[in-house]
Amino acid sequence: MVNEGNIGFTLPRGATGFFRPEEGPLPKTDLRVFRAALYAAARVVGGEVGEVEEQAYPRSFHTATVVTRAGGNIVLCHAHHAWIAFAQTRRDWYGEEFLAPPPWAHTFTDAGFVVLGCEQLATPLSNVDTSVLTRGEWREVRFYGITTLGGVLFNAWD
Repeated sequence: MVNEGNIGFTLPRGATGFFRPEEGPLPKTDLRVFRAALYAAARVVGGEVGEVEEQAYPRSFHTATVVTRAGGNIVLCHAHHAWIAFAQTRRDWYGEEFLAPPPWAHTFTDAGFVVLGCEQLATPLSNVDTSVLTRGEWREVRFYGITTLGGVLFNAWD
């Protein structure tokens, strides 16, 4: 099921990829589960998995491609929470450049991920519970001009 609802999204600790050492390490999305879901998606569409790029500082997400006869589909996987999004091009950060999930996005929900739709990712931060964000995270939000949920989740702030 794709999560298109805008009401009640609460950012958990680690949503931006930032953490404070005194609070301990952030959770990590299991890259093996993400890869397995990618291969399941490729099987569903009769395609193949293209390049998989693991999260590297300062990005907050992994990037992969599922290649079909119609072209490549960019899949974003948050590095700390089991969130999936889709985009048209590979970038180091995103604001509102998200695509609607393809019909085969259920392979990710079947694997335990939450697939975020473009409407939800475009939710203004004023409609998101951001109470967990630190002053440092808010400084980054303002510096990079981030105004949406997707921009907070899929970033490359340093």
